[in-house]
Amino acid sequence: MKIIGIIPARFASTRFPGKPLQLIAGKSLIEHVVGQCRLATALADVIVATDDERIAAAVRGVCRVEMTATDHPSGTDRIAEVASLIDCDAAINIQGDEPLMDPEVINAVAEALNNREMSTAATPITEAADYDNPNVVKVVVDSAGRALYFSRRTIPFLRDDAEATTVEQLAKFPFLKHLGIYGYQRETLLKLVQFPPSPLELAEKLEQLRALENGIGIAVVPVNYESIGVDTPEDVDRVERILASRK
Repeated sequence: MKIIGIIPARFASTRFPGKPLQLIAGKSLIEHVVGQCRLATALADVIVATDDERIAAAVRGVCRVEMTATDHPSGTDRIAEVASLIDCDAAINIQGDEPLMDPEVINAVAEALNNREMSTAATPITEAADYDNPNVVKVVVDSAGRALYFSRRTIPFLRDDAEATTVEQLAKFPFLKHLGIYGYQRETLLKLVQFPPSPLELAEKLEQLRALENGIGIAVVPVNYESIGVDTPEDVDRVERILASRK
């Protein structure tokens, strides 16, 4: 199976305009992401999908670039445009703001696509600060490892331990944090973007719920990886400290 990695990247950002071009330890954020993706052995190619020539120019020397329409409502729509033009069997959507993305997470999501329409990854919640944080998306899975639901609220609700502290509840149940990486069979991806936004998706502002509401199963791969994204200028210092410590 030929699997390609696609990194959607746009210049506009409410909190951090021009984020993909932000320098981190001497290289742009998007270059760091591309470098990590190129280490993933499951990917036959790595492509940056963007509508901005400045981003394209920053990575043209290190990976393939596909220019896309400017009016895509989401990253999923942007990568679907690219996948529709590429000879591939499947695609992995890698977030363009995670410069420390573990290549083994990409490989695991790719492997989970065998005989599955979609795949993603999740990691245990260990920090109390993540428990009630609506920006940390939670997922619950069935006995076969398929997603039952994603939510910004903490799920499941521990009825018998509702009065326990957050630390105590984390010790009682293996809560899972969803990581924003997705694998799609090519035909599944092209089908998904034809559906209108679904009620649960609009309520939670989570695109993956559109897949579940339309009967598309999502395999959830358990990984030990702490997602470190660059959402604000303050995050740049944190990533640079991590990179310095690794050297």
